[in-house]
Amino acid sequence: MRGQVDEQPPLFHVFNVEDRIRSDHPLRDVKRRVDRILDGMSPQFAKAYSSTGRPSVPPERLLKALLLLALYSIRSERQLCERIDTDLLFRWFLDLQPSEDAFDATTFTHNRKRLDDHDLTKSFFDAVVAEALTAGLCSEHFSVDGTLIESHASAKSFQPKPPTTPPSDNGVSPTPPVEMPKDANGFKPRNAEVDFHGQKRTNETHQSRTDPEAKLYRKGMGKEAKLSHMGHVLSENRNGMIVNIVATEASGTAEGEAALEMIDEAKATHGVKPKTLGADKGFDSGKFLQDVESRGIEPHVPLVKEPRDPASVPQKKLRPGVEARQRMKARQETEGYRLSQKCRKKVEECFGWLKTIAGLDRSRTVGRWKLQQMLEIGAAAFNLVRLQTLKPA
Repeated sequence: MRGQVDEQPPLFHVFNVEDRIRSDHPLRDVKRRVDRILDGMSPQFAKAYSSTGRPSVPPERLLKALLLLALYSIRSERQLCERIDTDLLFRWFLDLQPSEDAFDATTFTHNRKRLDDHDLTKSFFDAVVAEALTAGLCSEHFSVDGTLIESHASAKSFQPKPPTTPPSDNGVSPTPPVEMPKDANGFKPRNAEVDFHGQKRTNETHQSRTDPEAKLYRKGMGKEAKLSHMGHVLSENRNGMIVNIVATEASGTAEGEAALEMIDEAKATHGVKPKTLGADKGFDSGKFLQDVESRGIEPHVPLVKEPRDPASVPQKKLRPGVEARQRMKARQETEGYRLSQKCRKKVEECFGWLKTIAGLDRSRTVGRWKLQQMLEIGAAAFNLVRLQTLKPA
């Protein structure tokens, strides 16, 4: 018999939301684990909020919503709030009743500074890492790498820095005249005010007006230069868990500096000290190899070119770095180096997931501290997915 559409829907619905989520849904394990972690962070949440005033959106709900943003490749916080308003699965994950109104997207904007001031996203990420360490899923062998993250700014915003002019008699600096760019090679721009064809633009003379912290940088020869930040990951080699993550300025020395910072922080936070550290040839520096060895860690770094003989180096202060590269060359013949370089490829899987699934190939916000928050949430989501696969809660 043909079914009929009921044109008079009932005013009230009685059902259990738990019954609408299938029993083997992967988000169930993630929710159990996340709820347990957030319960342990309750004292930190209490310090971050006043005991008086109008009740806010619970911080647990905000962090779980940001996890959904990364797990489900949602392109913006506004679209996330629309999904929360209409998606029963999202409401169940956030412990939001079907009859409750979804919060506005500006809630993230208003609370972002609070999350940063009290290190709530960092504490949440560290708690997820601690879960992996407690479960015995991390090895003593680590890898490190960096990647470019495109800034939330257009190349047209990269304008000349205003010249420093002495103040006039009344103490006010005069406004420098704006020079209109000339046509380059006969090219007639549609928007002449932002035409930069034929101009030499460098980080020393130019700065983005949208994102002043972003730097014009290219990853390698033949690649286009973009306004970018850098993201760095320290991962373990057994299951590819992210142990630490940090956002820095895009520069030629940022990778080595960030690697040492992440190693020190992982030891201070989790008591983890790597036995070996794998990296690519971008880390081939005698100073970096020295710094890693001074921490009692064996570096596994491919050399770009043959190391020199230390006796042929006239400057005594350069000889320790040359000797470190000589030791690295001898280490390349070992089986441990071969395995370390093979497992090092797992760090690329972290970047692939963060950029493709979590949508962090380009920053959604302006400001490196905001990018750091999103990297920590994305890394926590990546680890939670790995934990759900390897050791369900």
